[in-house]
Amino acid sequence: QVQLVESGGGLVQAGGSLRLSCASSARTISRHAMGWFRQAPGKEREFVAAISWSITSTYYADSVKGRFTISRDNGKNTVYLQMDRLKPEDTAVYYCAAVSSANPGNFYLRAYEYHYWGQGTQVTVSS
Repeated sequence: QVQLVESGGGLVQAGGSLRLSCASSARTISRHAMGWFRQAPGKEREFVAAISWSITSTYYADSVKGRFTISRDNGKNTVYLQMDRLKPEDTAVYYCAAVSSANPGNFYLRAYEYHYWGQGTQVTVSS
């Protein structure tokens, strides 16, 4: 069982930055592909970014490409989401997710593909 805990959310002005962290309680998440999703009030959960467990592959939603960066430190069992040039439309609860992957280069874009989820952290961007 993999337990994930997000942190780093908060209130920030438009144009500002935040770095989210997702720490795993598992002995290792090194063979898990990881992803970040978000859900705004009244909207469905949407994909934000994904990273393979080999760290060689990343993928971003068009809405965050060039502003957000996903990374991971397998030695610390932690995944990060650096969010720069934040916009009010980035306001949402952000969730990290993990899925065991046999292929080190795979990443996953759909919520149903992930097996483990964190409880979420609120990000609010004021205009």
